[in-house]
Amino acid sequence: MAKIVHREELAQGTIILNEIEAPRISRKAKPGQFVILQADETGERIPLTMADTDPEKGTITIIYMVVGKSTARFRDLKVGEEYYALIGPLGAPTHIEKIGKVVCVGGGTGIAVLHPIARALKDAGNEVTAILGSRTYDLLILEEQMRNASHTLHICTDDGSMGHHGFVTDVLKETIEKEDIALVVAIGPIPMMKFCSLITKEKGIKTMVSLNPIMVDGTGMCGGCRVSVGGNTKFACVDGPEFDGHQVDFDELAKRLASYTEVEKQSVDAYNKCKCNAN
Repeated sequence: MAKIVHREELAQGTIILNEIEAPRISRKAKPGQFVILQADETGERIPLTMADTDPEKGTITIIYMVVGKSTARFRDLKVGEEYYALIGPLGAPTHIEKIGKVVCVGGGTGIAVLHPIARALKDAGNEVTAILGSRTYDLLILEEQMRNASHTLHICTDDGSMGHHGFVTDVLKETIEKEDIALVVAIGPIPMMKFCSLITKEKGIKTMVSLNPIMVDGTGMCGGCRVSVGGNTKFACVDGPEFDGHQVDFDELAKRLASYTEVEKQSVDAYNKCKCNAN
């Protein structure tokens, strides 16, 4: 059992933050790694990358968007209640070293994944520029945390409600034209990671992305999280979740992730309807 000790609703309630008791995981976890959570005995196993860890308190922080029945069930858990199961840390940690100037690009809940990586890169002595994007400023998460984890912070909004009126790729292009960038880390929606990788490939800038394919066991046995990288099949749970963005087949990944979109919608609608009838 894993007790929730703190809970926040972010981005107008569409994104939920949970701080969870997990002493052993918090001591071992490194940036880039993830956990798998299960709300109840019959619930789905959901992989979520840790947005933060606190070994002194013995807690980890996960941030997720409510998209289907399982994440809706997660959303309904209150402070003091427990997840039925929690395993981790899983996946390969981010390789952190001092390499110079680094750009960290994040969008949506990808900002939560990006946060510990940016912080670790800064702590290693790198000059970190962060570029964060959202549809509107009200949906942006972890602004202050990312400001503390970087030397320079740019905000981009599709509607112009804050910062640059446009996409993160606009600011990325400007940054790599003006500065000698050693590494770009891009984490967020697939189109964002794809186009960031295309831009940096033209300049020959090493680019790392974090992938979130469908996953079941998280230990490399089921093969559900397979992705194509450089023409080879990789398992995101054990080979990743981070890969060379110039080698990832983003189009294939997008198709696989869209396979259950309609089923997700039906399941969460049925769950919400059941809740309403119960009330």
